[in-house]
Amino acid sequence: MFKRRKILRTPRRQEFARRSIYILPNLFTTASLFGGFFAIIMALEGSFLYACLAVLASFVCDGLDGKVARATNTVSRFGVEFDSLADLVAFGVAPSIMVYLWGLQSFGRLGWLAGFLFVACGAMRLARFNVQVDTVGTSHFVGLPIPAAACTIVATILFAEFIGFAVPDNFVPVIILVFGLSFLMVSRVPYLSLKDMRLSRLKSFNALVVTLILIVLVVIWPQIIFFAIMYLYVLLGPLGARITLRKKNRLLAEAAAMGETAGSPPEHKEDN
Repeated sequence: MFKRRKILRTPRRQEFARRSIYILPNLFTTASLFGGFFAIIMALEGSFLYACLAVLASFVCDGLDGKVARATNTVSRFGVEFDSLADLVAFGVAPSIMVYLWGLQSFGRLGWLAGFLFVACGAMRLARFNVQVDTVGTSHFVGLPIPAAACTIVATILFAEFIGFAVPDNFVPVIILVFGLSFLMVSRVPYLSLKDMRLSRLKSFNALVVTLILIVLVVIWPQIIFFAIMYLYVLLGPLGARITLRKKNRLLAEAAAMGETAGSPPEHKEDN
């Protein structure tokens, strides 16, 4: 009988293993960066379908790098900064070039200014997120996240390609969309964060049925459902903020009215 030899981890091997684990989440970030670069190349060649798919692949890799870093306990400041730079390329530069070549080029100077505004607002959105990451909770985002803005542009292009819509020259809705997404990214509008959602929380039977129906619809009409989901997410931010503001103003008005009623002197009846 042979005895299994016990492998001793030397300090050098432990250091190599530790560095190897740190490489893993950065590989997903690099894949996201490559997806953005590939999307730019495909957009320049006029292959908007492959460009959109590359941005969606970057979106998947961007969601995985953070989960892998937290699962392996390898979160680092370098990873955070590298992720922001990759996001700027994949969800800022790539979508702006795509939408410019797809529907903004006919506007001339106004078109490329709209594309630059999208990149600039996306960069400011990422910088503000890095500054506020320790002060803002994970239940919501302040402003439209740049991946959501990029996916909205991708959903618009995929939906137009699906229905066979050829963008005419000076098509105003496209430039309104780009300006609107740019301003929403740097706004103070709260958006729901999906980072804390877990499949284990979907314990009710109704939630399971709705999830299955949604999956079936996505499989049948991926372009239509993706388009509807992204525009619903974008519009729910301002609508939710407006409803919250109206509710807050009503509560303040009721509190002020109660304060005036409590502070008013009692009425004295005059004797006849």
